[in-house]
Amino acid sequence: MAIVEYTLDENVAVITMNSGENRFNPDFLQAFLDILDTVEKETDAQTLVVTSAHEKIFSNGIDLEWLVPVIQKQDLDAAKKFFYLLNKLFKRTLTCPMLTIAAMNGHAYAGGAIWCCAYDFRFMRSDRGFFCFPEVDLGIPFLPGMLGLLEKAIPMYKMEEMVYTGNRLTADECQKHHIITKACHTDELMDETLAYAKSLNKKRQIVKEIKARMFRNIVHALDVEDVPYIESGKFNIA
Repeated sequence: MAIVEYTLDENVAVITMNSGENRFNPDFLQAFLDILDTVEKETDAQTLVVTSAHEKIFSNGIDLEWLVPVIQKQDLDAAKKFFYLLNKLFKRTLTCPMLTIAAMNGHAYAGGAIWCCAYDFRFMRSDRGFFCFPEVDLGIPFLPGMLGLLEKAIPMYKMEEMVYTGNRLTADECQKHHIITKACHTDELMDETLAYAKSLNKKRQIVKEIKARMFRNIVHALDVEDVPYIESGKFNIA
């Protein structure tokens, strides 16, 4: 089974992640970027939905089992390439010329939760799963581009609480604080998401231009402001 695959449902491209906890390592990141290329170039889809094949996890973020040994071996070139590739995924999701929806059918933790903030809309399973930034307990500080993504999707009062405490939010709590569009039972999640996605029949050209203007500062952070932190090699992973 491919790491990621897609299907078409009318004007909606649905990408399904098949990599277990869908943790970020070079293979996963490149596979996702490649399938984004395919969807953008070979389909006429105007909305993109991303979900997970895992029964209870959307994405648990950075694959520390891959990254920590790389850093311990002081293979800084590999580590830097990884973070640039991760930023590329964030940027491609943020600036995708289609409206994007994360159908969060389970836990979204750490980098996985940050990535969800890059989407235009988020639907979340209400009967199981948490949305959480545990970086404060993992000893991993946020890069400027990551913080830009959080600020885009989460009201500042709630973002500060989540970043400083590492507290987990349920889907209902996320909906209450306008982090997600809707909390849905797992049996209804994809039906609700797809119904909403099909209603977003917007032309790519105007979506692309709106995003270029609206997210210019976040793109700048991902492209420029993160560079000193990545190039320094001081990743501060506890």
